[in-house]
Amino acid sequence: MVLGFYIGKREAVSADKFMRDLSERIDGRFQLTTDGLRWYVPAVEEHFAGRADYAMLIKLFNSHDITGPEWYGATSRVIGTIPSIKDGRPDPRYISTSHIERSNLTLRCQLRRFTRLTNAHSRKLDNLKYAVALYMCWYNFCRVHQTLRCTPAMEAGITDHIWSLEELFNA
Repeated sequence: MVLGFYIGKREAVSADKFMRDLSERIDGRFQLTTDGLRWYVPAVEEHFAGRADYAMLIKLFNSHDITGPEWYGATSRVIGTIPSIKDGRPDPRYISTSHIERSNLTLRCQLRRFTRLTNAHSRKLDNLKYAVALYMCWYNFCRVHQTLRCTPAMEAGITDHIWSLEELFNA
């Protein structure tokens, strides 16, 4: 289940707003892993203050691969990762950003605004925010996930049935 999201630049203000929102949605202790954005460290310290076992996963990339078509742009491959424990005692087996990366891929595949090299972008930031909010609600309440065989909201015990789009729009 997607518990929270934030649309903004990768900067201190955005990291702080995202972590504040997430901290208000989670009770109890849990394990948190972020990517290497340095602004997450003070934001997690401020908003989770010992409630999270926190690690940062820094990716190591090789040099740009320029074997693809010129219009596609240069790409890099991940050649390794460096886990860095920031607070608490995170279990090394679960220091991973794979779940959020998979979620981001699903978002990019299902919401045209995020596909590469598209003309289906949002002209206004508010329109992008509305589209993502609607997608997240649909993802949590209407979409049956193959591995769960139900919606994430059903698995979390928030609802007892798959919501229709009509029910989602009227909620």
